[in-house]
Amino acid sequence: MTSNQNVPTVKLLIDGKFVESATTEWTEVINPATQEVLAKVPATTPEEMEAAVSAAKKAFKTWRKTPIGARARIFLKYQQLIRENMSELAAILTAEQGKTIPDAEGDVFRGLEVVEHAAAIGNLQLGEMANNVASGVDTYTLQQPLGVCAGITPFNFPAMIPLWMFPMAIATGNTFVLKPSEQDPMVTMRLVELAVEAGIPAGVLNVVHGGKDVVNAICDHQDIRAVSFVGSTPVGTHVYNRASQAGKRAQCMMGAKNHAVVMPDANREQTLNAIAGSAFGAAGQRCMALSVVVLVGESAEWIPDIVKRAKTLKVNAGHEKGTDVGPLISRTALNRVNTFVEKGATEGAKLELDGRGPKVPSYEKGNFIGPTVFSGVTPEMSIYREEIFGPVLCILTADSMDEAIELVNANPHGNGTAVFTRSGAAARHFQEEIDVGQVGVNVPIPVPVPLFSFTGSRGSKLGDLGPYGKQVIQFYTQTKTVTSRWFDEDDVGTLNTTISLK
Repeated sequence: MTSNQNVPTVKLLIDGKFVESATTEWTEVINPATQEVLAKVPATTPEEMEAAVSAAKKAFKTWRKTPIGARARIFLKYQQLIRENMSELAAILTAEQGKTIPDAEGDVFRGLEVVEHAAAIGNLQLGEMANNVASGVDTYTLQQPLGVCAGITPFNFPAMIPLWMFPMAIATGNTFVLKPSEQDPMVTMRLVELAVEAGIPAGVLNVVHGGKDVVNAICDHQDIRAVSFVGSTPVGTHVYNRASQAGKRAQCMMGAKNHAVVMPDANREQTLNAIAGSAFGAAGQRCMALSVVVLVGESAEWIPDIVKRAKTLKVNAGHEKGTDVGPLISRTALNRVNTFVEKGATEGAKLELDGRGPKVPSYEKGNFIGPTVFSGVTPEMSIYREEIFGPVLCILTADSMDEAIELVNANPHGNGTAVFTRSGAAARHFQEEIDVGQVGVNVPIPVPVPLFSFTGSRGSKLGDLGPYGKQVIQFYTQTKTVTSRWFDEDDVGTLNTTISLK
């Protein structure tokens, strides 16, 4: 806890009011480029947690009956407010998380796309009907909201991931309890303020803060029906198991080790640019970062070009113009990445480019590491097996596409992969044989737009349904099937309650 009493505190949102927590436990929000303390975040007390869930439970009684058009109009207003405040949101995000301004704007924009999707809820939350399934009998389904839902979000996308969660949950008629990352909750809270301004009623959206104890409280609370999580594999596995054991629906998007397979016929310049941007952008702190490149056949000759392109990237504070790689979120994260770089060299990989300890004038205290490239990496090495979550690229080689596919499929993670080639036949073979949920063809980070669902798989995902798109409507609703039969006034009933389908 900081001793500086002038540092602002991050508030809770309970029943429509932004309130000061009564806790005695606080976490500092630190600017990763300067180490300046920006704010203090409370560890929500059990009483505050109970108040947030109770407010959401009470609000659900009326919110679930709010006309679908009225819900949609709130999100029409909300997307407008996000657009109007884009520069402010990006500046806050950069200050607390470290991303470059363009990356921060992209973070907000990809969340905004889901808000726009939520505004179309009238077309998304439709049931089905079959007329005359028997004589005078109709059967139809209703997609009805569950009740109180909750979301636990990570530090690396403090705007996008919250916007993946609460807009779709609320648009479908649920109420929501959101727990942002305690490392960078300020942009999330600004988005929450705009959501309240857009017209989300009191109690429909609530925000709590904290660490493990608050996460466990969300998983355990009997009045929370569904939990959505994005973050690390250990925490995601814990959340999924604990929430599931408590009888909740759970979806957990977790760690990754994403591979790019480069064929010899790939467009050289476009591929090199794609690798540099996806491996080192956002300082590698993306679950969809391309952290592994598999060079097939003659493309193994590209290693010097990859290193040369990486050297052109500028390391600096995120708000400085021309910055390509900003700082890591914390000193702990920096130490972890530096340790992995040391391990890679010790285990026998060739350190083609060492980004440790860059000189960044005016930001000597920042959590910086520059683009780092290893070649000669093998699947047994820790830098290949573990998710490093920094601007570190591992290069492997393969003699054929099939060998590369076998390598990718042997990895336990299944978040995303990409192939770079000019051959349609090769691309189709790759997408058919690869066992990964999201595939890019000459697209380095194949995150789908909200018309589709995020579909990570295998060790990168627990739960059947994705966090947005069509699948999230299923996640946040319960299907109710109604079979109905109506009689005219002069019809004579029967004691036989079995409906004949003949």
